[in-house]
Formats: sequence, structure tokens, C-alpha cells
Amino acid sequence: MVTPKKPHVAIFAFPFGGHAAPLLSLSRQLATNAADASFSFFCTPKSNGFLSSIATASGPLPNLKFYDVSDGLLGNLPEEVELFMKATPGNFANALEGVVKEMGEVTCLLTDSFLWFAGHMAEERDVPWVTFWVSGARSLAAHFYTELFRKKIGTGPDVLATRHEEPLDFVPGFFVLRVGDLPEGVVFGDLDSFFPRLLHRMGEESARATAVVLKTFDGLDSTILTDLRSKFRSCLAVGPLNLISPLLSEDSHACLTWLDRFAHNPASIAYVGFGTVMRLTPAQVAALAEGLESSGVPFIWSLKAREGLPAGFLEQTAGRGLVVPWAPQSMVLGHVAVGVHVTHGGWNSVMESIAGTVPMICYPTLADQKLNTRLVSHAWRIGVEVDGGVLTRDGVVRSIELVLRKDEGRVMRERACKLRELGKESVENGSSVENFTKLLGILVPGG
Repeated sequence: MVTPKKPHVAIFAFPFGGHAAPLLSLSRQLATNAADASFSFFCTPKSNGFLSSIATASGPLPNLKFYDVSDGLLGNLPEEVELFMKATPGNFANALEGVVKEMGEVTCLLTDSFLWFAGHMAEERDVPWVTFWVSGARSLAAHFYTELFRKKIGTGPDVLATRHEEPLDFVPGFFVLRVGDLPEGVVFGDLDSFFPRLLHRMGEESARATAVVLKTFDGLDSTILTDLRSKFRSCLAVGPLNLISPLLSEDSHACLTWLDRFAHNPASIAYVGFGTVMRLTPAQVAALAEGLESSGVPFIWSLKAREGLPAGFLEQTAGRGLVVPWAPQSMVLGHVAVGVHVTHGGWNSVMESIAGTVPMICYPTLADQKLNTRLVSHAWRIGVEVDGGVLTRDGVVRSIELVLRKDEGRVMRERACKLRELGKESVENGSSVENFTKLLGILVPGG
């Protein structure tokens, strides 16, 4: 065994959805602030290929290196997630052993919270385990308090229908949330399926971590963070990460250049993006397209599969509409011309919208999206759920009209601006700076 000459942090990333990029962002910030430490970033070859290109665009760091782990013979979502998890922890353990021979023994494990098994690996190596939760504090609390929710609310096929509107005010920070806003698998849905079991175990194991790191900031989530700090050994909110360590993306479809044409008319463009996992049905694509066309507003739409677009839609919206397979979302949302984000309500998108002071129109379908949407619309009041809760032409038109052309939308933007300023303050000289310093002290003692 090689004797370590300097701190060596092994980072285990979860390669699906919006998980790996935020962990890379945090890792880059850590590597920048601890130049004498080594950071080994482990993920699947496909994910690493994408992430390393982003890292190169953002500026290479000599002490941050990428290493591949087996992907478990991936198939199609959601089966590929289950196959990947079945390959753990062996795939990470095998890859780590090879790196240890090259770099020296690890001194700390920093992992995505989904990879709860890393806590046992850290114990075996007698090193700290730091877990990184990529979503909001309340969604983590939903899984930490699963047993409490099941005891108070019950479970079964009728829970969602009969108790949807009941408040969750018996948990700190949940005062605006309802039973129906909880992620599926907590008290309703198939509680014994793969994801609910994974998230339940993750919530339980998080309490064993040396520290739990969250991608939020105290000014946004103070009540629930105070509660979690009484439950975890250390709970560190270090966001908004996109304000302290933004990842630069190649604008391969010239979205920013297209937006520059509308810079003279601030907050006039609708940006439509539903993340990396969610796929709209052809009927939903058609309804959204019809709503965008009928609204008359200029728009950018990040859309991988164009099945469902009405005949003639692209031609009829040419000049005021840009449909691309991928857009550099955080940079688009930071453009002065963008005035509303039509989104699924994922946490990455919520935080990027706040950073860009862009109100949201949310169409949530899974995971924490309904919970986030309720916070956006009722707690922070910086957006709305799509009118009627379903994607229809008229509902899209009414929602866009509200946010872009009425006083309510102007007030939403003002609130988003205030939240951004709170976030900016937290990462410049506030709580997130203090928490990041504590995190760095755990990962790189004396660094």
C-alpha cells in the first residue's frame, strides 16, 4: 500500500438525471480551494465523457481527475438505474482500488446521497464519509421522515385520493406542503418498488454521515435546515453552486446569439426545458407547441425528440421560435431577454431560475417535482403550476400571459431577484461561505 503524502478525496457520482454535474461543480470548487489535495472523480464512462468536456470548457484543474466505473450493462431508464445500482458497490470498490495503487489511500469519501453504501466503505477504511444531496432540503427531509409520515398519514392505494390536501405542518418547514406534494413512494404508490426502497434507505443512512451537504442556502430553507441540523451530525448548505462554481457549457446551437436579438426587450422570452430525464408524450408536446404558437411570445425550446410537434409549427414560428435538441440552460436563464421558464420543477432548474431571476411555470410529474412546484408557487411565490395542472394549449397561453404580461409576473420576478440577492450574499460573505469552509476542513484537514 502506498503511504499517502497528501489528502486524497474520492468522489462517487450518481450518473443519472441532474446528479453528476452539481457534484462536479462542488468538486471543482473544492479542488480550486485545496490545490495541494488530490480529488478523484468516479462515474460511468458515458457520464464522465460529458462531464470532462464541461470541465475542460470551465478550465482544467490538475488535482481533479476522472475515473470510470462499470455501468452495469445499462439498458433503458428506469431499468438502467436499477442495473447500475446492482453493480454497486463492487464497481466503485474495484475502480477505487486501482486508483489507490496509483494515488495513495483515500482520506475521505464524498459521494452522491443515492450511493448510501459508501458509508460502509468509509467505515472500513476509517475515513470520513460526506454525502451530497442534489435536491432541496425538504425533499431530503421527506425521505428522512418517511417512517413518521407513514405513521401519521398511513399508506395504501387510497391515500393520495382521500388525503391529498391535508397539510404536513407537523414537520418543521413543511407548513405549505400537502400530502399530495410528497414524492411518490413515501406514503402512496408502490412502496416496495426499487426507487422508494432506495430513497428510504438513503434517508436512514444519511444520519450516519460525517456531514450532509445540500445544494441550497440558509436564506431559502432556514426552517427545515435548522431542523435537519438537529438530526444530522453536520448539515452544510453550500449553494447556490451555480453562483460560486458555474460550469460552462458549449453553446453548440447558438442559443445565446439568438437571444441577443431580443436583448432590447428584457424579460420577453419564454425558455422551455424539462431536464435530462423527463420526456413529454407526443400529445403533451403538441399541446405545449400549440400554446407557444398561440401565445405569440418568442421562445427557446430545448427538445430532444420532436415527435408530436404539429405540422407546420416550426415554419409558422420561424423568427420568434428556436427549437434545439439541447441548450446551455443556466446561461440561457441568465440572459436578460428571458422572462419565464417553463419547467418540470426539478431542483437544479429551480435554483438556476432563481439565479437568473426568472419566474417559473411548472409542470411536475415525478420525484421531488411536485414538492418543489408547491414551494415555488406557494412558499416563495416566484412562479405558478401550469394553469389547470395539465398541459393544454389554453392553459399554457394563460400561464405565459400571467407571468410575462401581468403585474403578478412582475412581482414574481421581483421576489426571485430578492432570493437571488440572498443567495449571492450567502456565497460571497455569508452562511454558504462558512459552511463551505467547514466542508473543506472535513475533507482536507489543515488544508
